[in-house]
Amino acid sequence: MYEEMYEGAGRDLGKLEKGLINSYVEGAVSRRSFLVRGSVMGLSATFLGSVLAACGDDDDKSSSSGGDIKQGGTIRIATQTPGGPLDPVAMAELGTYTQIVTAFEYLAGPGEGAAVAPMLAESWSPNDDGSVWTFKLRSGVKWHDGSDFTSADVVASLDRLAGSNLSAYIVEGASTAVDDLTVEVALNAPDGQFPYQVSIYNPQAVITPASFELGTTLDAVKTGTGAFKLESFDPATGSTFVRNDDWWGGKPYLDKVEFVFSEDLPTQVTGMAAGEVDAIVQFSVIGGDALLNNGDLTVESIRGAAHRQIWMNVREGEFTDVRVREAVALGIDRQALVDTVLSGRGDIGNDSPIAPSYEGFDSSQPQRERDVDKAKALLEEAGKAGLEVTLYYPELQEIPQMAELIQTQLKDIGMNVTLSLEPYATFYDKWCAVYDSTNEPAGCDGGEDFGIVDYGNRGTPDVYLVKAYATGEWNSAHYNSEEFNAAVAEYQAAIDLDTRKAAVKKIQEIANRDVPYVIPYFYNSLTAYKKNVSGIRATGLGHYYLGKAGFTA
Repeated sequence: MYEEMYEGAGRDLGKLEKGLINSYVEGAVSRRSFLVRGSVMGLSATFLGSVLAACGDDDDKSSSSGGDIKQGGTIRIATQTPGGPLDPVAMAELGTYTQIVTAFEYLAGPGEGAAVAPMLAESWSPNDDGSVWTFKLRSGVKWHDGSDFTSADVVASLDRLAGSNLSAYIVEGASTAVDDLTVEVALNAPDGQFPYQVSIYNPQAVITPASFELGTTLDAVKTGTGAFKLESFDPATGSTFVRNDDWWGGKPYLDKVEFVFSEDLPTQVTGMAAGEVDAIVQFSVIGGDALLNNGDLTVESIRGAAHRQIWMNVREGEFTDVRVREAVALGIDRQALVDTVLSGRGDIGNDSPIAPSYEGFDSSQPQRERDVDKAKALLEEAGKAGLEVTLYYPELQEIPQMAELIQTQLKDIGMNVTLSLEPYATFYDKWCAVYDSTNEPAGCDGGEDFGIVDYGNRGTPDVYLVKAYATGEWNSAHYNSEEFNAAVAEYQAAIDLDTRKAAVKKIQEIANRDVPYVIPYFYNSLTAYKKNVSGIRATGLGHYYLGKAGFTA
C-alpha cells in the first residue's frame, strides 16, 4: 500500500517524506499535522489529497469565493502606518509588512490552515536528514520591470539574509544556483521545517532582485513579482498599488489597491464602520465593537500563535533574579486579560511561545495561575519589595489596555509600575536598540528593561524560538541559555513527531522556569471587509493577499 502511495508523488521520495506518510497511514499523525508537515516537505496538495482519500479522509476543507468577482475597481484598505522604511530585510512590524508583501513574494506562500504552498518555488524537497533543501522555481515569472526572475535572485536574497534574518540557518554562500530555475540550500544544521523560514511565516524572507543591496527600499526601487506594483507611497498618509497584468498567478481582478495609513486603531475602525474604506488589515476586540457587530461586514478570526510578549532584562537591571521575574508572572491574571481585552477570543499562555494551537504542544505542563501571596513572598526574598519599574509599550490595538490592567494587577503584589506609551512609529527604534553587541546574545542588546512587544502569527514556533530566545536579533530580554538553545537545536533537527514533541516539552519547561518573557495569552487575529468584497487571503501577520480578490457587486 505504501509503495503505491509513494508512486503518486511525481518524484522520488526520501526518508522524511516516506516517514510522514507512514505515520499518517498508521494513525500516528493527525490530518492537520499531515497537511502542514507534508506541505513543508514540498509534497503537492494534489498528492496529499490522494493520500487522504486513500485513507478514507477526503473531506474538502476549501471554501467558496463568495460569489462571482467582477473585473475592475479600486479597493481602499485601512492599515497601520509603517513604523519604518520599506526595507524588505530590516522591517519589523505590521505596517511595513503589509506594504512590502503587496509587491514582493516568498518561495512558499499560504496553504490550508498553517500549511504552506508553492509561491515563487513550484516545489521543494529535503535530503534524508533535512540538512540540504532543493527548491524548483516557477518558470515565466517576471519582475515588475519586465526582467526575468531566476535562481540568481533567490541566491542573492538568501545571501543578504544570511547575515541577519536567516543567520541561524545558513551562511553566505550556502545557497547555490544549480540552474536558472533550481536552488540548493545547505543548512548550518539539519532542519526538518526549513521551508517555513523562506515562507510567509518569516516576513523578512521575501525574494528581491539580485541587484538589491542591503538597505534598498521598495519606495526607492519600485519592483517585485507580486500581483500589484507600487505606484506611490507617502509614509504618513498612504500608498497606491496598480494591477500587474503580467503576474504569474493570472490577471488580478482589481485595478488598484489604496492603503490608508493611521497610527491609531480608532481612526481605522471609524473609517471602516463609516464605509470610507472597504477593508481593515487587522483590528482588536477593544475598540473594534463597531466592526464585530456590523452586519454589512465579513469578520474573519484567525486562531494561531500571535501573542503579546512581556520582556524582562535578565542580564542587568531589576530583573536579573529569576524570583522577581516569577513574581511578575504570578502577579498577572491571565484569564482576566483574555476576558477583558480579547472578550475570550484567544488562548491563555504559559510563558512559552509554544501555542496550544501547535501540533506537539505539551498540555500536561501545569498552567501558571495567579498567586498574589507567593508573588509578594518572592519579591521580599529577592529584596525587591516595593519595586518601582517603568513598562514600555506601543500604541497598537489592545496593548495600551493590556498595559493598564497589568499595572493594576502588579500593584497587588507590591510593584509600582509607571506606564510609558510609545507611538507605534517610533517604538521599534527603542525596543531592540543596540549599544555594544559584545555580550551574547549580541544584536538586540539595548532598549529598555521592561516592556510589551507584539509577535504576529506563525505556522511553527521556529521564528519565536530562534530570534527572541536563541539569538540576539529580537532577544529584548538578553536571554542566553545553553540548555534552552540545545533544546531548540534538538527541535529543529527532529525528523519524526515523537522526537519533536520531546524537544517541545523541554522548551516549554525551560521557558516557563527561567521566565525571560511572560506570555499571558495568544490572541485571535481579526480582519474585516465589506460583504461585497471576496477573495482576500489574510494570514494574521500583515499579509493581505489580493491577487484573487475583488468586488462581487
